[in-house]
Amino acid sequence: MKAVLLTTALCLLLPACKGADPEAAARAAAAQAAAQEAAAKPMEAQFEDAVARQDWRMAKGYGEVLLVDHPTTQAAARVKPKLDEIRAKAEAAQQQQRLAALWSYGDETVKGGHQLSASIYSQEPVDTDGSGARPVRLIFRDHPEWGRSSYLVLEAGDFDCYKGCKLKVTLDGKTHLLPGSRPNTDEAIAMFIEDRKALWRLAKSGKQLSIEFPTKQVGKRTAEFEVGGLEPSKLPKWN
Repeated sequence: MKAVLLTTALCLLLPACKGADPEAAARAAAAQAAAQEAAAKPMEAQFEDAVARQDWRMAKGYGEVLLVDHPTTQAAARVKPKLDEIRAKAEAAQQQQRLAALWSYGDETVKGGHQLSASIYSQEPVDTDGSGARPVRLIFRDHPEWGRSSYLVLEAGDFDCYKGCKLKVTLDGKTHLLPGSRPNTDEAIAMFIEDRKALWRLAKSGKQLSIEFPTKQVGKRTAEFEVGGLEPSKLPKWN
């Protein structure tokens, strides 16, 4: 008799132990899915808001967190197809910020008004006199008395261009010959690129600019500049 009662009791308990209530399981799953959707919705809204503001870095962050935290939600399904494009835009924006930071802009009070300038250092140092590599600087200047000019500045050595020279200027693989001249002064180791308008057009329209120039001590050398971040509006009279 005891054996029969024990068997009956086990039979009654077995379905509960196995969790065999399909309706309860379905309700629990639905509740969990609803909670996931509710949690994902604000994150999707933040993603879409960042996209509307063209803040690609924030949009990328919101989208990636959404896919990690709530991968099975409808919100994730809507965001996922957009994310590759957002990642590409975020990377491009980051690159543009890096390029813009390479340029320095000056606004100096001088006789007759303000001297405006835009300058950038060479991507890699250059050995211009045999004593070791040093930065080469490219400068665009707008002076109220002296007018507009473009020139290279060395930290060591000297340019071999006192009588004038032709400079090989290459922008994104296309080469141009521009005239240069070294002023007869000891105030700075500088060489003008005489066709300043052409150089300005090149600098503001491309990404990679190189200038080959003659030196007294070590012959021809080339300075490379990542010019893609130039803000032409900083020198309005040049445009």
